[in-house]
Amino acid sequence: MYQQLFSQIKEDVLNKLKGLNENLFYHSAAHTLDVTKQAERIALRENITDPNDLFLLKVAALYHDTGFLFIYTNHEEKSCSIFKADAVQYGFSESDISKVCNIIMATKIPQTPVTKLEEIICDADLDYLGREDFMAVSEKLRNEFLKYGIVKNMEAWEKLQLAFLTNHKFFTATSIKERNALKQKHLERIIASAVG
Repeated sequence: MYQQLFSQIKEDVLNKLKGLNENLFYHSAAHTLDVTKQAERIALRENITDPNDLFLLKVAALYHDTGFLFIYTNHEEKSCSIFKADAVQYGFSESDISKVCNIIMATKIPQTPVTKLEEIICDADLDYLGREDFMAVSEKLRNEFLKYGIVKNMEAWEKLQLAFLTNHKFFTATSIKERNALKQKHLERIIASAVG
């Protein structure tokens, strides 16, 4: 039952995401799919076995950036309202709607997850920080930030990136174990290039 409904929701959300601005180089459908995939991977390693919890987590991952269709800053609230508007047709209970919205809201920076599912989505959302494709993904974010005026130039970007990586922490044991070491290496490389 979950699989069929999830497939339908995924198809519907991906159709919506076709409307994303082409300047969202980072906050794209590809990012949404990556976060959904990483959320499931981390959840299984964190022994989340309840089918409903896994389903809600993956749905939250699909919806977490839909707010970008309408707004850039504070998009998480908009993502929640988009989900709430759709939730009725999919037959979500009030408590499940609330849970999905809490999971979506947990991704807001600075991340302050309360539950295990919220910790998982936070780690999934920033999984790339400790991966080999860090530079390529960072470049997409940099180009997006420059386009949207979040940063004015390369120097501002490098400062932001350095501060962000310095302050970021993974929450789940899985991400700490599998992503922290490489994230640290990326940080050291950024510090070295800033000094150099």
